[in-house]
Order: sequence, then C-alpha cells, then structure tokens
Amino acid sequence: MRTGILLLDKPLGMSSNAALQRVRRLLGAAKAGHVGSLDPLATGMLPICLEEATKIAGDILSGRKCYRFSIGLGTRTATGDAEGAVIESLPVPSLELADIRRVLHLFLGRQGQIPPMYSALKRDGEPLYRLARAGQVVERAAREIDISDLQLLSFDGTTLELEVICSKGTYVRTLAEDVARTLGTCGYVTRLHRAYVEPFMSESMHTLESIVSARAAGDYPALLPADFGVGHMAAVYLDAPRAQRLRQGQAVAADAAASGRVRLYDESGRFLGMGEADAKGQVRPRRLFVL
Repeated sequence: MRTGILLLDKPLGMSSNAALQRVRRLLGAAKAGHVGSLDPLATGMLPICLEEATKIAGDILSGRKCYRFSIGLGTRTATGDAEGAVIESLPVPSLELADIRRVLHLFLGRQGQIPPMYSALKRDGEPLYRLARAGQVVERAAREIDISDLQLLSFDGTTLELEVICSKGTYVRTLAEDVARTLGTCGYVTRLHRAYVEPFMSESMHTLESIVSARAAGDYPALLPADFGVGHMAAVYLDAPRAQRLRQGQAVAADAAASGRVRLYDESGRFLGMGEADAKGQVRPRRLFVL
C-alpha cells in the first residue's frame, strides 16, 4: 500500500471512523487517519491519510473548510440537527432576501463560538455528548473561530440553503442556530455537506462504491502525494550528505525561505517529511517519513 491521501466523499449515515476503517481494510493499509470528523448525518470530503501520510494529518487539520447546509426554520432540536428531539418551536417571520443577507454579514470575521453540548469535546475526560445524553448541561468556554464567507444560496420561506467557508473548530450546527435566532426564530441543520477541506479545493473525491469497484478490478484508487497536504510550507532541498544527517536526527544548514515549519526533500525531489527552520539557517527534523 502506497503512502498518500485519499479524498473520500463520506456517505450519509456513517461515522467518520467507520468510513476510515472501511477504506483502510479495502486498501490493505496498516496505518490510516482522517482529517476533521464529520457527523453521521453529514456527507462530503473526508481526507484520509494512509501509511506515512498520517504524519501530516495535523497540518491539514488547520486548513479552512467549506460547507453547504440547510437550516429548517421554526424548530430547534436538542442536537442541532435532524437526529435530536424537538425542544423548541417558534413562528417564522416574513423574511426578505436582503434582510437575510444583512444578517449573514453579521457573522463574518473572527468571533467567539460556544461549542454545543452534543460534541466530542471533553470535560474532565468525559465527552460532552455523553453528559448531554445523561441530561447534563455544563459551562463551555467560547472558542475563537473565523468565518471568511457566508452566502445565501436559496430560501423558500421555511428553509435556508447556505454556504460557509470557515476555520477549523467551527460548529455549523451552532452557526445555524445562531443565524436562525438572529432572524427572529429558531432552527436546526437539516442537511450538511462538506464541499472541501483546504488545500483540496479543486480535487475530486472517491466514493466507497468507486473504491470497491477499483479493488474488485485489481486496481487502487489514485492517491494524492503526501506533500500535497503541506504545500503551504516552504520547501527545503538537501544534498545527500545533509539529508543523511537530518535522517539521523541532526540539524543541518539549509537555505530556508523563512523560519518555521518546512517541507524537506532530497536532491532527487523525494519528500522526506517536515522540519523546523530557524533564523540562523538551521533546519531540524520534526516528522520524517520512513522511506
């Protein structure tokens, strides 16, 4: 099994971990990890890092995400989506498109967002969703998020179709509830699709069905190279002696464009992993691939 990144179009009704394990078994991978969980009721892009590419999963996680989602107005559920019981109902006011767009504009930029109780965040080692299922509500600190864009796609009087580009850590269910409340009613997410995760904005996705078909034909789905996921880092190329010393855990002198995290390559262009460059022109190994 090759090292690389597979972009899965996660199906409805399957957890991210279940999708990951299915892909891992189909491809015979010893190691696999997904980037950014999707709820079972969500569909769309789930990057899966295979073999040595699992070492760059955390760097992909920091990228922005694009979601397309629907808000059913007039009803709020315990979970913020269609899975939860209805806990509130309010009339839906008569809304003009211009009024909706003005409200959406209020949500742009950096802001604090309080995570929902139905989330995997932990309190004293216990996931919040378990506490919520037990009927407990605990205080949650607001976390800083950044919403780059929030567009109205359609509105039929009771359902909003929106597209958002947001930072990691953004809960779309909470955003949907806040938008509905600002419009003078309540709401919950009726559909959620992740269109892309940076930096894979223009890349196509594989379905589980297409992977099964490829394996039945004796083929493997095309993988993206691991360094595709860290293309935002400066690249550092090393000759053979310096590459060897680096792989032995030593710092080496290199011409790095800037200090901070860098991509490392040998003189043939083979990706070695990630390093850390300092202002003195030294590069230290951080997460190197086993080649």
